[in-house]
Amino acid sequence: MTDISFHTLVWLTYRLGAFFAFGLPLTLFTWAIIKKEQSIMRLFSIYWKIASLIPISILLLIGDRPLGYLTSFISPILLTICIWFWVDLNEELADLPLIKPLPLLVKIWRWIISLYSILFTTLTFISIPCLNLIDGKYCNSWKEAPQNFHHFSSNLFKFLFGANWTESVAAFIGYIALLVYVVGLLQWLLVRFPKQGRMAGGF
Repeated sequence: MTDISFHTLVWLTYRLGAFFAFGLPLTLFTWAIIKKEQSIMRLFSIYWKIASLIPISILLLIGDRPLGYLTSFISPILLTICIWFWVDLNEELADLPLIKPLPLLVKIWRWIISLYSILFTTLTFISIPCLNLIDGKYCNSWKEAPQNFHHFSSNLFKFLFGANWTESVAAFIGYIALLVYVVGLLQWLLVRFPKQGRMAGGF
C-alpha cells in the first residue's frame, strides 16, 4: 500500500468514525431517551463507556505517545464486542418491531459500526510497528487528524480560560483516563462478569 492511499484511508476512517461512531449513536441515544426505549438506552450506555477509549487514544496520539497506536487498535474490537455481546439486550432488541424507525436504525447501525470496526482494526494493525517507531512509515498519517484537532482545541481553550492546552497536558490526561478505563474494565471482567455472564445488568 502506498503512503498516499494509506493516508487517504486513515482520513476516511476518522471521518466515518466522527459520523458512525459518534454523531449517529449520539442521535440515536437521544432519540431513545425521548422515546424511553430502555433496551436501546442500555445498549448505548454501555457503548459510550467502551467508546471512551477512542478519545483516550486521540489524546495519547496528540502527545506523540506510541501507546495511542495500541489503544487505537484495541478500541474498534471492543466496540464490536460491546454491541453484540449481551444476551438480554440482543433478545430485547430482536423483539422490537422493525416498523418503528428507531429500532430499525439501531439494528442497521450495529452492522455498520461492525463493518467500520473491521476497516479501523485492519488499518491500525498495519500501524502496530509504530509502538516502537513513532515516526515510521504509517505513523504520521494517524497523528495528523489528532494534531489538527489539538490546534483547534488549544486555541479555543486559551480563548475561554486564558491557559495553554499543550500536547504534554493532553498526553497526561490521556494516561490518567486510560488508567481509569483499564481499572473499570478489569473490575467488570474479574467481579461482575463471573456473576452476571453475558447479561448486561449494571455494566
